[in-house]
Amino acid sequence: MYGKLYSACLYGIDGVVIQVEVDLANGLPQTSIIGLPDSSIRESVERVRAAIKNCGYTYPMQRVTVNLAPADLRKEGSSFDLAIALGILTTSGQLTLASSDRLLMLGELALDGSLRPVTGVLSMVERAKRDGFQGVLLPRDNAAEASLIGGIKIYGISHLSDLTEVEMPDKENSNDHKSSVSRNKKEEPITVSLSRLQYHPEITTKDRRNDRPEASIEDYSDVLGQLHVKRALTIAAAGMHNILLIGPPGTGKTMLIKRLSTILPALSEQESLETTKIFSAAGKLKQSEGLIHNRPFRSPHHTISTGGLIGGGTIPKPGEVSLAHRGILFLDELPEFSRSVLEVLRQPLEDHEVTISRARAVFTFPARFMLACSMNPCPCGYYGSDHPLHRCSCSYQRISQYRAKISGPLLDRIDLQVDVPRPKEWPSGTMPLSSEEMRLQVNTAQRIQSARYRNTPFRSNSELSGSALRRFTKLGNDAADLLHSTLDMLGLSMRAYDRILKLARTIADLEGLAEISFDHVAEAIQYRQLDKQAITTDEVMH
Repeated sequence: MYGKLYSACLYGIDGVVIQVEVDLANGLPQTSIIGLPDSSIRESVERVRAAIKNCGYTYPMQRVTVNLAPADLRKEGSSFDLAIALGILTTSGQLTLASSDRLLMLGELALDGSLRPVTGVLSMVERAKRDGFQGVLLPRDNAAEASLIGGIKIYGISHLSDLTEVEMPDKENSNDHKSSVSRNKKEEPITVSLSRLQYHPEITTKDRRNDRPEASIEDYSDVLGQLHVKRALTIAAAGMHNILLIGPPGTGKTMLIKRLSTILPALSEQESLETTKIFSAAGKLKQSEGLIHNRPFRSPHHTISTGGLIGGGTIPKPGEVSLAHRGILFLDELPEFSRSVLEVLRQPLEDHEVTISRARAVFTFPARFMLACSMNPCPCGYYGSDHPLHRCSCSYQRISQYRAKISGPLLDRIDLQVDVPRPKEWPSGTMPLSSEEMRLQVNTAQRIQSARYRNTPFRSNSELSGSALRRFTKLGNDAADLLHSTLDMLGLSMRAYDRILKLARTIADLEGLAEISFDHVAEAIQYRQLDKQAITTDEVMH
């Protein structure tokens, strides 16, 4: 006897539909699962066997073969349990599915037959819809997440016995439940009707997005002074440029960057779906949440490994750079991260994606994020500071070793390098610049960029490249002369040259100007602090 159902698994952050074929043959009673399953799938044999028996059905005393096709794709996870169990029950003639819909089945089984939620449901349901499936049968706890994908029926169950309209057992009367199922079993297979199990969300995705309160109460009005740093952060947010704050301890570097998300616009519908899929695949999406509409803010500890940052594993999972997709990746105390960890950032910063190769497959994760970093100017933190009680005690060699942890190619990819000195004057009688005021400037600049790049693959100035960069960042003679002379004086790379052009374009957008002027280029050059400091140090040493 042969039967076939459909399930799915994750491949990177995308869902892949898997055929679950079940064959029952005469022979010694044993169950085999083939098709490159991992250990969690091989262990499903015992979960399925116990669940079927504890729900009052009969596990076939035959040779059971389960094939997961395509056979050349390695599968992992526990999402196949439900499909395997129903495949065995339908093939052995104990159940019949009444639905004529093409159905996908997902879910992990407990030994008593209850359904546990699985990760990555959003991606798998989206794939099912694209492949023409009409419905998805899955754990009730996953139904809200699955319903975010419209245009496909969602059937949620909490227990395997829900399919046959048998009451759920009380914890005290689990044996009675099993016997009641057995008494209700007939020689003819039980017909399963799914219409009564269809999940209907109480509110739509759009309502869920609009009703959500602000996630943070932090505001830039909490930060006194530091107007030039707020200006730099506004520029960074307007063009999605990478930024590095450099200053002694206690000047507010971390406080300033942690409020950066308060001036970024909300995610679009498409961006929300992309971000939510990543969090779902990584198992970090709360079941009570809808689509993520606030831009992610990820702040990993400096002890993070390379795999933790960019993703990894036998079957790779998204790392921090992918979890920060369409948002902010904050690296506090940048030189404290290992050199090898920092160097792996170079590809995602340039290509906006991470490619991880394994023996059987190549996985690609999106990683389009804004890199925000902070660092001290030296190991003790007080180099160049006018603090009345602390003086720098670091030698030139220690300072050089400290800064050498950040390579030149990585530094080239950071558009704004801003000094954050100890405030000398405290504002009085005036309100500090707030997040709302900064956000209005950012929104104005981003609307200009949206109109400019409407028919291009770009969304912000930081993404410009190739001929598009030259077309949208044309300079007048005086601005071009300034940039060329600075390039020679500071010995900047061509990558840094391009970054200055993109930054000048954003500064012009903040002022609502179509042309990039001399002043815009001059301000963009001003933010290359580490390049200027390197020249100054060399002059001192000579």
